[in-house]
Amino acid sequence: MAKWTAFPHLGEYEFDAASVRKGWAHLHAGDAEPLPTDMSVLQAWALFHSGEFQKAAETGMKAGGDGVTVANKATCIYANYLEKKERNKLDLFMEVAQRAQTQAEQDGKNANAWYWQAYALGRYSQGISVAKALAQGLGSKVKDALERAIKLQPKHADAHVALGAFHAEVIDKVGSLIGGMTYGAKKDTGLKLFQDALKINPGSAIAMIEYANGMVMLEGDRKMKEATKLYEQAAQCKAADAMERLDVEMAKGELED
Repeated sequence: MAKWTAFPHLGEYEFDAASVRKGWAHLHAGDAEPLPTDMSVLQAWALFHSGEFQKAAETGMKAGGDGVTVANKATCIYANYLEKKERNKLDLFMEVAQRAQTQAEQDGKNANAWYWQAYALGRYSQGISVAKALAQGLGSKVKDALERAIKLQPKHADAHVALGAFHAEVIDKVGSLIGGMTYGAKKDTGLKLFQDALKINPGSAIAMIEYANGMVMLEGDRKMKEATKLYEQAAQCKAADAMERLDVEMAKGELED
């Protein structure tokens, strides 16, 4: 495995198995992942929350079982925020999509196996262009996997966010008529999914950012003021771990653009 770009704030979020266990409910309010009983999986999560994404992925894969979920999350977060080369980024997303699909085939009731498959395919789709991804049939796969994740775990805030983003992206790219008829994308459904995500996890910077993006896609520039307010709220969030720090930094970047 090639060496990944380091998280720029290493040392600012230091976790061990004990502190991860203690803060689990807050740290996993977004993905609703159950607290692992395997100490090596817990150790992989400690590396993830500390920003040691490559070590977290490697440790999770070595642990196997639920450790695959840590590997998938660490790889996706790294690829989304820190990988500079587009080709590498796409390869990493596809690697996760395939790994999560296998995980879902082996354990169909694992909500995060479905979620990370959808997340990876969704980000891959954005990378190759949403229109191209829809033509390849990836849209239906993403939607189906996210709906399964929510059915299995109704309190999965991040899956609500991702499904809301799906509705917004599709309508933005192909319009509400084709979006609704061909892909089942609906404006009201998309907006409600974002709102539900923030009810489940009110302090989520990424939910605020994606809601702001989705609002502008679905409602146009007339919602720019509300979207900016959401970016401002996201930028003021106090990051509990490395991933949240990356979300907050992204919100700050949006405000500067």
